[in-house]
Amino acid sequence: MNFDAAGKIANAVLYEGYMLYPYRPSALKNQQRWNFGTLYPAQFEEVRRGTERNWMHVECLLQGDFKAPLGIRVRFLQLANEGPQWNGCSEREIDFLAGPQPSPLRFGFPTNEGVLRGSLHVSAQALGDSLSKLSLDLINESQCEPSATRDKALASSLLSAHTILHFDSGEFISLLDPPSNLRKHASECRSIGCFPVLVGDQAQRNMLLCSPIILYDYPQIAPESIGDFCDGTEMDEMLTLRVITMTSEEKAEMTTADNYARSLLERTEQTAREQLMRTHGTIRSMRPVNDHE
Repeated sequence: MNFDAAGKIANAVLYEGYMLYPYRPSALKNQQRWNFGTLYPAQFEEVRRGTERNWMHVECLLQGDFKAPLGIRVRFLQLANEGPQWNGCSEREIDFLAGPQPSPLRFGFPTNEGVLRGSLHVSAQALGDSLSKLSLDLINESQCEPSATRDKALASSLLSAHTILHFDSGEFISLLDPPSNLRKHASECRSIGCFPVLVGDQAQRNMLLCSPIILYDYPQIAPESIGDFCDGTEMDEMLTLRVITMTSEEKAEMTTADNYARSLLERTEQTAREQLMRTHGTIRSMRPVNDHE
C-alpha cells in the first residue's frame, strides 16, 4: 500500500498544536502539551470522568469488494520522558492489512516504565450494491495508576493519534459531499474524536485520512510553503515574522527544546526573506466580477 500521497498533510496533523508560539519550553502556554487527538490510558482519572478518551472511533462508507485487503496506517507521537520536557518525542507509524474478519490488530513500543500498547478493531457492515459501512476503533491499551498526574499519563499516551486508510479494490465515499443517493447512509456515519476526509490524488478516492482536527476533502500543503503547515501559507508567514523578531536569548532556548523546534528555527532563519516573498499576498483564485456588482 502506498501512503506517500498523504505524507505532508499527515505530518501537519501529527504536529498540530505540538509547540505553541513563542516556541520556548519556558513559555507558560508550553508548560502543558496541547496536541490534538491524545489517547490516554483508560485508568487516567480524566478518562474515567469522561473528559478525555482512550479511544477514537471512525465510521465511513466504502464502495467495492471489502474481501480485498484494506491498508491501515496508524500514526502518533510517543513521549520518551514524563512531563512537558521537549527533548524526547518519537514519531510512531504502524502499517496493517485488514481483511473481512473483525479481529484486533495490536502494536506496542517500549517505554521507561513498561510498554505503550494499542489495538485496532476493524469491521464492516454490508449495505447492498457493494456498499459497506466501515467501522474502526483505535484504542490505547497502556496502563497507568488511577492517581497518575496528566504528565505521568502522557508518558503512556498516543499523542496526535490518527489513521490513514488505503483501498485499491474500490473507493471511499466523501462524507462531506456524498452522491445524492448515498446522503442518507453518509449522514448515519458517526465518528468520535476524528474527521474522515478524502486525501491524496483528487482523481482518485482510494485514501482516507481520519484526522483529529477538522479538515476538508483533499487538504493540501500550499505549494509556496517549505514547511508542513496545513493552510494557505498564512501560518508560514506568521511564523516567519514572529521568529525573526525573537531575541537571541529566545532563539537559544528554542534550540534546546527538541529536534522539531530546532529545525523549525533553522529553516525559518535560513529562508526568511524567501518565505516572505513567496507567501505574502499570494492569490489562489480569482472570482469573475459581474458587471452589475
